[in-house]
Amino acid sequence: MTEIPRILGSRYEIGELIGRGGMAQVHIGYDTRLSRTVAIKVLRADLAADPTFLARFRREAQSAAALNHPAIVAVYDTGEEKIETSTGRIVSLPYIIMEYVRGRTASKLLSSGVALPIEEAVQVIVGVLSALEYSHQEGIVHRDIKPGNIMMTQDGKIKVMDFGIARAIADSAATMTSTNSVVGTAQYLSPEQARGEVVDSRSDLYSTGCLLYELLSGKPPFQGDSAVAVAYQHVSEAPKPPSTIAPDIPNVLDRIAMKSLAKRREARYQSAAEMRTDLLNAIQGGEVSAPQVNAWQTQVIPTPPRPSDATAVLNTAEAAPNTVTSIFDPNNGPDTTTNTAIPAVTPKKRISWLVWIAIITFLLVGTGIAIVMGAFGEDAPTAPAVAMVDVPDLSNTDEAAARRILKDAGLVFKLGKPVEDDEIPEGIFVSSNPAVGTQVKKNSTITVHFSGGKAEITVPDLTKRNLTESQARAELEALGLRTGAVERVDEPGVPEGIVFDMTPAPNSKVAKGDIITIVVGTGKVQLPNLVGAGFESAQNEINARKLTFDTIRENSDQPEGTVIRQEPLAGMVSYDTRVKLVISSGPAATPTPAPTPPSTDTGGNNSGGSSGEGGN
Repeated sequence: MTEIPRILGSRYEIGELIGRGGMAQVHIGYDTRLSRTVAIKVLRADLAADPTFLARFRREAQSAAALNHPAIVAVYDTGEEKIETSTGRIVSLPYIIMEYVRGRTASKLLSSGVALPIEEAVQVIVGVLSALEYSHQEGIVHRDIKPGNIMMTQDGKIKVMDFGIARAIADSAATMTSTNSVVGTAQYLSPEQARGEVVDSRSDLYSTGCLLYELLSGKPPFQGDSAVAVAYQHVSEAPKPPSTIAPDIPNVLDRIAMKSLAKRREARYQSAAEMRTDLLNAIQGGEVSAPQVNAWQTQVIPTPPRPSDATAVLNTAEAAPNTVTSIFDPNNGPDTTTNTAIPAVTPKKRISWLVWIAIITFLLVGTGIAIVMGAFGEDAPTAPAVAMVDVPDLSNTDEAAARRILKDAGLVFKLGKPVEDDEIPEGIFVSSNPAVGTQVKKNSTITVHFSGGKAEITVPDLTKRNLTESQARAELEALGLRTGAVERVDEPGVPEGIVFDMTPAPNSKVAKGDIITIVVGTGKVQLPNLVGAGFESAQNEINARKLTFDTIRENSDQPEGTVIRQEPLAGMVSYDTRVKLVISSGPAATPTPAPTPPSTDTGGNNSGGSSGEGGN
């Protein structure tokens, strides 16, 4: 089998396998760039060459990445890695980087076959409906709502995941895969999905109704030997109200479950918001829009009685003489056939006088026996004694061991919510209700709580609020965290003793009692020697240290724009120092000499005279 690379996208480290599906597997991973734990969903290597599965996997990434909601598992990144198959072929292996959610899936909570507490079941469905309301508004139908795709985090939040077969509502072909097989999971298929028809948002609400039914009763509404048998029941059979399985379910929740499971889409809830409103009203004791449960049960007109029958059998207690209740199934619409009145027959039956004698004799004999038994002091039979057992000690046991011990004691195990505990390791027994040692009736249900490990705490951001070291310590201690060694760093722009960095990073998740390292400023920065540097270079050095400066220009023999002096000199300075730079304006200008006036030449006149004389 082809091995998955240990590093994807030169960034994501692949860890242990934490989940597996029909076309992909999920690993815990680590984002080396952002230093956070992630979940990595990778297409199975043996399917990477199949264009059908490639398209479906890529569609999941696109669908989920388009959704940003607290109740939907976030998608951070997607990519593809080139791998070599066992046959030597190079294929692209797609992967999805998702939010890593610590918690349990609803299928894990239901694995024991025991229903969830009613309030908890409603909380789960309200979270699912919140996610569906958002995805439907964004035009995306999930098409595979089931317990395995619903996650409950350790702090009780609900996350919907796996949009692997999601489609846009506007996609009219969103009924089949390219292989013409019906998509979805059989026990949670809507009737239109089972028939291969176009799906819409109300199909998700039917699947949500199946999930609600199972959370309340511990069983899905339909079960069968095969997926085909279950799909057939979704199409053709009405489910029994969940209260027939768990009698403690209130009538209002029965009504909501039955409405969400209507065969005809028009009879169901028309939006996730409408169903959520009914659920919240139900849990708060308000009114709900869902009709009574018997409105969803098909009423069958009985065969007219024969004259010899004692009475005419009517299908409802409200049926009056000479009338019949019409057939009406909210799932299929009203029956358009003509109803025939069935007269109630009251036959006249003669009772023989011998029968009267027999009745009177029976009464007399019974009375005589009672008198005789009383005379001889015969005690009336007493009810059998109720078997009582003690809740056994479950200390230091995990879930499997606790189940076994309670079963051996004749008690019923029920998994309670995990309890955060700093001392008891995760998954080990913490408490039970009734408590250990309590005497209870045999076959009583015992709710067992296990440790959820140390409480997870979100690291606060201490870096942008000008907190002092003592203020930061106090805030961390109030959250149950400890402060490690404090690092002191020359950080530009940070006063002495003020927190500007920390490890682990703000908003990361840590366990209670973990150590947080904080970094504070010294209030100092190193000012370099700027003399001889150009003005622009000196300006960049000062800005990098978040200092301010003033400039003065002077003539000098240095080139224009050169720093010829600085105050203060190079060395450690306060974070808020204002630097003075003296910048050269170049050499001073040389004065221009004044022009020389023209002089009178006397020698020229004598020469002229001589010439004149010579001329005589």
